[in-house]
Amino acid sequence: MPLFPNRPPRRHSLDVASRVDKARKIERLLGIGDRSALDVLEIGTGSGAIAQYLGQRHTVDAVDVVDSRLVFDGFRFQVVKDASLPYPDESFDVVISNQVIEHVGPRPQQAVHLSEMRRVLKPSGLAYLGAPNRWRLIEPHYKLPFLSVLPERLRTPYLRAVRGYEYDAYPFEAWTLERMLRAAGFRFERLGGEAVRATLAIERGRALPLPAGTMTRLQPVMPTLIYRLHRA
Repeated sequence: MPLFPNRPPRRHSLDVASRVDKARKIERLLGIGDRSALDVLEIGTGSGAIAQYLGQRHTVDAVDVVDSRLVFDGFRFQVVKDASLPYPDESFDVVISNQVIEHVGPRPQQAVHLSEMRRVLKPSGLAYLGAPNRWRLIEPHYKLPFLSVLPERLRTPYLRAVRGYEYDAYPFEAWTLERMLRAAGFRFERLGGEAVRATLAIERGRALPLPAGTMTRLQPVMPTLIYRLHRA
């Protein structure tokens, strides 16, 4: 993964409470809330809160390129140096990659990330993939307007001029990511609408009046691209 010495590590939110809500949402979107004793891998664990939450019911392994954990119990952790995963083929029932793929490098490294997810996933397993949409108005890592919308060659000059940092993210349009998912051997379901409904239910105790299917059709223009993956 590219590491820029003047770019502070911001790959994940380290707020434990918000990460627990995210874990509950992932659990709901994958439909594993009533299951136990699954083998789970979280790629890019950050604070460790998602891994710890899921570790209450499952056997959880977690990896990251740096150790930023704030919680340490309930899961196994390894530092990795790149997108390769240190596990045998077909090791996990569930693989989670949440807001990670845009940071592993340009498209060839992202393809490795997806192929490794598929390699370690059991044939009947499920994977969760979340990534920021390139077309969102405010870029999520630096909160700057139009940063990810710009052509790639202009993103670092813009960020360097405003904040003094290199830009190390490689965000997607929905159609690019979905093409790469197919090439990696995944079938996928868009979860944009379900994710909005789950977020409102978990964080605010509210129901969304629009059907999830209607919202999911709008996923290509939503701020976050979210998928449930199966091996093809």
